Amino acid sequence: MKLFGIRNCDTVKKARKWLDEAGVDYQFHDFKKDGLDSATLEKWEKSVGWEVLVNRRGTTWRKLPEQVRDNIDAQTAHELMLENNSLIKRPVVEHDKGMLIGFDADQWAQQLNQ
Repeated sequence: MKLFGIRNCDTVKKARKWLDEAGVDYQFHDFKKDGLDSATLEKWEKSVGWEVLVNRRGTTWRKLPEQVRDNIDAQTAHELMLENNSLIKRPVVEHDKGMLIGFDADQWAQQLNQ
């Protein structure tokens, strides 16, 4: 299992703590330190849709020009998420049964059978 996120993000910290306490083995990939390639992002977009991946609650989204936010499409979202991965909802987890986007302890327990 691989958890993608930003090390100092509060939600990622909660998710990592939950995984550690549940005894779940995972590999952590820090967007800021390790980057994110277009092929990985494209795979996620095909799996869950770009709309799910865009974090519309964060300051990065709010700092985008209104015209960009109002007219965002799949291609624009892809480019923006690659340029500034703080725009991606965190964490993103790839596991053998699929993907998890964001942290919800109940959903994680159900999908990861914890």
